Amino acid sequence: MRIGELAERMALNSRTIRYYESIGLLPEPERTASGYRAYDEADVDRLAFIKSAQRLGLALDEIREVLALRDRGEAPCGYVRELISKEIFDIDRRLKELRGLRQELVALDQRADTADAGSGRVCGLIEHVRQRVASPPAPAS
Repeated sequence: MRIGELAERMALNSRTIRYYESIGLLPEPERTASGYRAYDEADVDRLAFIKSAQRLGLALDEIREVLALRDRGEAPCGYVRELISKEIFDIDRRLKELRGLRQELVALDQRADTADAGSGRVCGLIEHVRQRVASPPAPAS
């Protein structure tokens, strides 16, 4: 199949497929006599794997390494398990940060009813938060 057919089948852009080839995620495809790229079911399977890995949070360089291990005949599952553990850790950290942000936003929303939100250069509510996060340096004397 040609690149347009593959792109449509996989719900991808043709440029994405060419990019994946350029960074080594997809092997260079065979060419037809007229020079068109020719893909087969192995390419469909590889793209499906790439999309699944991305959905799980793996970065393209990590996916490339998983595929390279497999292409060398090595079992990549140990490496994948390390990546999954790292992703779980990162998700837990982000969830903690998001819970803290949510609490801060709820408190700010409640404060908005009683505080003078209009005071400040732009919006007193946001400027109050900015001042708590990183107070501007004192003027030099």
